[in-house]
Amino acid sequence: MTSSFRIGDKVVYPNHGVGTIEQISSRTIAGQPEHYYLLRINSNSLTVMVPFTNVGSVGLRKIVKMAEISKILVYLADGDCRSHADWKWRFKENSEKMRSGSLLQVAEVMKSLLKLSRNKPLSFREKKMMDRSRYLLVSELATVKALPEKTAEALIDKSLSKSKLKLPDLD
Repeated sequence: MTSSFRIGDKVVYPNHGVGTIEQISSRTIAGQPEHYYLLRINSNSLTVMVPFTNVGSVGLRKIVKMAEISKILVYLADGDCRSHADWKWRFKENSEKMRSGSLLQVAEVMKSLLKLSRNKPLSFREKKMMDRSRYLLVSELATVKALPEKTAEALIDKSLSKSKLKLPDLD
């Protein structure tokens, strides 16, 4: 049994956000030992059990490094983003990016939806996706830089302003 995470590690569970590995345990199911990570999602204290064998498929990963945060802030300031004109294709593409576990792809989704929202109102599902991408970005940035979420939001807003974009006010 080799585990890539330790108790206390800050990790990201895609679409749920930052969590902390609280326990590593095993159970025997149908005569086969199964090893699990027990993690607590920081925002809502939800507890999730992730079998070692599913770590890759669910996209569980350690929080990004400071250099990745810098790249994301630069991308938000002047990175290129295009989105599909057809709603169904765009939603499918963005959903895949959200599930990828990549914080940069989450930033791409948020930026493309922000750009789109300047020209027309987003659908309910796209608005939800934008809120989700914002939450994932803010919570991981705040965790990595050890900042309050409001300060993390201000950093993201500062980068977006260079692209003449702004985080929407939360409803």
